[in-house]
Amino acid sequence: MKKILTTVLALVMMLTLTAGCGSGDKKAAYPQDGDITVVIPKAPGGGTDVSARGMIQFLQKELPGSKFLPTNKPDGGGVTGMVDVANAKPDGHTLGMVTVELAMFPHQGKSKVTYKDYAAICAPIAAPAALIVPSEAPYNTVDEFVAYAKANPGKVQMGNSGTGAIWHIAALSFEEEFGVKFKHVPYPKGSADIAAALAGKHIDATLADPSVFKSQVDAGNLKILAVMAASRSEIYPNVPTFKELGHDMTIRAWAALVAPKDTPKEKLEVLRSAAKKVCESKEFKEYFIKQGIDPTVIIGDECAKMMQDDDAMYAKFLGKAK
Repeated sequence: MKKILTTVLALVMMLTLTAGCGSGDKKAAYPQDGDITVVIPKAPGGGTDVSARGMIQFLQKELPGSKFLPTNKPDGGGVTGMVDVANAKPDGHTLGMVTVELAMFPHQGKSKVTYKDYAAICAPIAAPAALIVPSEAPYNTVDEFVAYAKANPGKVQMGNSGTGAIWHIAALSFEEEFGVKFKHVPYPKGSADIAAALAGKHIDATLADPSVFKSQVDAGNLKILAVMAASRSEIYPNVPTFKELGHDMTIRAWAALVAPKDTPKEKLEVLRSAAKKVCESKEFKEYFIKQGIDPTVIIGDECAKMMQDDDAMYAKFLGKAK
């Protein structure tokens, strides 16, 4: 009897183990098979952080059962976070929101990582440089501004966020394109200080992200003459682009969601497909516009090309900024 009971118990245990290996316990498919860490190489509350968290929020809705975990790593001006993503295991469970500085740091000796170290997913934000001046300035178009600058060589004070920073590069490219020369005035603490200086007429102009200046523009203290983008801004639809004025100039402060370069293609396609649907959705666009940010739809290969093109552009202009 004892032997029979032992045999029965053994059979029950085998059946239980077999059932546990059945379809009910089958491992979930990506991206529901584990948490996905998204490294944000900027401090909380800034434009990159807002963009990344917004993207995560909408991706989770588009991919039910997935869990994205944002983590801020702003050390070293963002270098630490971008390096961590590049060196992460390429399994789809570590992503990063790299910024335009990725295209700049290698040419400034600040980092060895480049666009080649990542697989691009999407860029939900690519804020263009805009030519912004005081509302009472004696010029209302780019041509009038250029004529004024040529009549006053080296006297027009152009605010930027520091030598070699993106908006300084925008001003250098403007000088080259139009054959003018500015007096460059750095404001290392950023665009808020530039906006205050412009409104107070301490400087004559800036080339910077217009979203930061929106309140001053809306108040009638500042005006935007043109934006360096391929298409008009949804926030400022009446402002022309440099391209439509005959100058194919595109300088933008982008943030791109990426994965380590050897991440499997099938996982990248899941993320890119979901990102495309998110970026094209009405709800996502409304979310960004409320933040004062122009939404973009730059996916996969197009995003990778943007990163590569900007790397080449900054290699050229950063040599002049030294």
